[in-house]
Amino acid sequence: MTPSTDHRPRAALFDLDGTLVDTNYLHALTWWQALHQNGHDVPMARIHRAIGMGGDRILGHLLGAERDHRQDQRLRDAHHALYAAWFDSLPVLDRAADLLRAIAARGLRIVLASSASADEVKAIRAALGADEVISGATSADDVDRSKPAPDLVHQALALIGAAPEEAVFVGDTVWDVEAAARAGVPCIGLLTGGISEAELTAAGPVTVYRGPPELLRALDSSPLAGQAPPPQG
Repeated sequence: MTPSTDHRPRAALFDLDGTLVDTNYLHALTWWQALHQNGHDVPMARIHRAIGMGGDRILGHLLGAERDHRQDQRLRDAHHALYAAWFDSLPVLDRAADLLRAIAARGLRIVLASSASADEVKAIRAALGADEVISGATSADDVDRSKPAPDLVHQALALIGAAPEEAVFVGDTVWDVEAAARAGVPCIGLLTGGISEAELTAAGPVTVYRGPPELLRALDSSPLAGQAPPPQG
């Protein structure tokens, strides 16, 4: 593969939860319910800060390595069942679909790179209604390790034959920024997932926007246009 010789990106990789759909707090609530039903008292604020990790990592992060691993699948299944009840009414963030279409109109290929399960990704794509501009999607089901490991980012790049330097990742959590950095891809941070600007900026994205509308307005001077500002912090 020969990387592009100009400095314009060829691909925009997007996280989903908290980036294009307003679902981080739904995940926090349904993980809390699943944990509570199985005898675990974990503060919801702590759960929220772990959202963005895949199901293969979040339980270790919340319950520790010494937990009873025999419960893991039951907890994941409980969370999935509780969250699936929202599949028909997932809230799309303002201008999210417009943002995807505007990026595609500028010649970039869009790939979704989410730690969600395959059926969650399918439900989110249905809610977005922008499949005509989406070139591909990865999910936690496609890789051995989810975010903050870089596997999903590598898989998203492979889907379209792009090199890391030819892509920009857009996400809303420190786990997104870390996964992108470990894959060698610059990351734009959005504040729509509930992470504070200070914390998200400290993780090292090239820039931070309040949400899809602000990024859409600034698109032609953003890293997606190949004019990346210096890293913040």
